Amino acid sequence: MLEEVEHWLTRRSWSVGERPLDRLLVAKATRGTTVSVVLPALDEEATVGGIVSVIRSELMEKAPLVDELVVVDSGSTDRTSEVAAAAGARVVHRDAILPRLPALPGKGEVLWRSLLVTSGDVVCFVDADLREFSADFVSGIVGPLLTDPGVQFVKAMYDRPLGAGSGGGPAAGQGGRVTELVARPLLNLHWPLLAGFVQPLGGEYAVRRQMLERLPFPVGYGVELGLLVDALQLVGLDALAQVDVGVRLHRHQDDRALGRMAAAIYRTAQQRLSRAHLVRPALTQFERGAEGFEPRTHAVDTEERPPMREIEEYTARRAA
Repeated sequence: MLEEVEHWLTRRSWSVGERPLDRLLVAKATRGTTVSVVLPALDEEATVGGIVSVIRSELMEKAPLVDELVVVDSGSTDRTSEVAAAAGARVVHRDAILPRLPALPGKGEVLWRSLLVTSGDVVCFVDADLREFSADFVSGIVGPLLTDPGVQFVKAMYDRPLGAGSGGGPAAGQGGRVTELVARPLLNLHWPLLAGFVQPLGGEYAVRRQMLERLPFPVGYGVELGLLVDALQLVGLDALAQVDVGVRLHRHQDDRALGRMAAAIYRTAQQRLSRAHLVRPALTQFERGAEGFEPRTHAVDTEERPPMREIEEYTARRAA
């Protein structure tokens, strides 16, 4: 097993510089591939505009790599939608997509619904809270899908600093606490073929639409792990890849939010290990109050959306 992972790392792990933009444009034109970029967003007015501006300027106007740039707003109470639209994105509100099916809260729900309002052969997801954003995050993960027909699913890998280092710059490799404490142990123990992924929970990845529409989507925090595990089962390890895009700077969650994230990820893994085994889908945490420590219980995401090709509206739209 270890030899298989090491072999995969040498064949399916690249850096962004290995595929220059001009090469990608030639490959895209030759194959007639279209690319959609989706930013799921909830109260990200501080960062979403900068990301949209970079993608539109660098990858749509200067170089036609991206055909469609969509921000799906999942209920922001700030100016996320206005900022994104002003920067040049098409903004769609989550609840306006597939209105016959009431939306569930969660990132995975937004990603799932985004397939109904995009049309690209390749769909690239990018989180909307990134700072100092580089177009490499998109071109890097889209690149292998344009140049290698055997690749189906590409994750970004990067340093993920938690704070400043001793020299005042970012401290590499200290973020991703849920990845190191929950996701990586789960993958190594139960899906060791996926042990080579540097950032298995990263929100930046690109996938061929024909594959995405065959996958179920956990509606919440478990979506990244669920898609990765299901992709392995569907197409095998050699169809999966990762690309080093440098450094990812973003807003970090507090410990309680990380706890809820970890529980959802564990639950997603558990569902895939044994669909018939049900445990209490809730997480109790504690906060100090006037009378001492007080319990706060949160539901853990357990809902999943079915493969998009099972949705009547989607199949009708694709047929048209």
